[in-house]
Amino acid sequence: TGQTNVTSWRDFVFLGFSSSGELQLLLFALFLSLYLVTLTSNVFIIIAIRLDSHLHTPMYLFLSFLSLSETCYTLGIIPRMLSGLAMGDQTISYVGCAAQMFFSASWACTNCFLLAAMGFDRYVAICAPLHYASRMNPTLCAHLVVTSFLIGYLFGLGMTLVIFHLSLCSSHEIQHFFCDMPPVLSLACGDTGPSELRIIILSLLVLLVSFFFITISYAYILAAILRIPSAEGQKKAFSTCASHLTVVIIHYSCASFMYLRPKASYSLERDQLIAMTYTVVTPLLNPIVYSLRNTAVQTALRNAFRGRLLGKG
Repeated sequence: TGQTNVTSWRDFVFLGFSSSGELQLLLFALFLSLYLVTLTSNVFIIIAIRLDSHLHTPMYLFLSFLSLSETCYTLGIIPRMLSGLAMGDQTISYVGCAAQMFFSASWACTNCFLLAAMGFDRYVAICAPLHYASRMNPTLCAHLVVTSFLIGYLFGLGMTLVIFHLSLCSSHEIQHFFCDMPPVLSLACGDTGPSELRIIILSLLVLLVSFFFITISYAYILAAILRIPSAEGQKKAFSTCASHLTVVIIHYSCASFMYLRPKASYSLERDQLIAMTYTVVTPLLNPIVYSLRNTAVQTALRNAFRGRLLGKG
């Protein structure tokens, strides 16, 4: 028939770094360094927010869960990639590939809805500051966080089922360094149009729904800022949103480019570069962006680090 169902294979083979040759150890050292910095930065953000009572506010609660989500996202991808670079074993089992896709897609979707919740938080803080404490109460914040995770997992499960329901051609070589949806979908033969459409619809629902809420929030925020009479007041109000807006732009730009395209437009080199951006660089940028622009986070990080050193002493 020219088709083989993927369940008849025990392993997939990653070809993402197969052409790197002698550079693989150099890539291993580079990615390991970036990953350790990313992991350490996000963990310190979580610890600092938990330990510093001044940061027990909705904005920092959402930031801590965003750091947790980013950490879990990288844990499902980077250690396996580093192992392949160091040991040369670029195989992954069928179940392992499906699990990696499910968890990476779930955390990526969760990030989108957490960013939407953070946008709503900024809207309430700027547009209704006198009612901020009552509206952004612990119950609502907990509901927003739990809903973000549940919706993320549901969409991740749906996307994974669509991909692994397909029958694939004879090749089991994945032109990538992890089981992302586009490269695994490119292994499918026959009429993949309906499956591609389902993936695009699911991706659009995640990206557009969450981005719609972010856009509405910022439309009201912008209107409220423009009503502030002084330029200094406008600058101060906008500065509270700048970090969140920076992360939103980076996150949605990469995600839209990767998942809102037809299979025919996939490119190994270009897609790997984009994938490295959102699997390694973006999770590192989150703590950097928030800590560089926020003196409260900087102070909390210094206190957490100092406390850690004193504890060791």
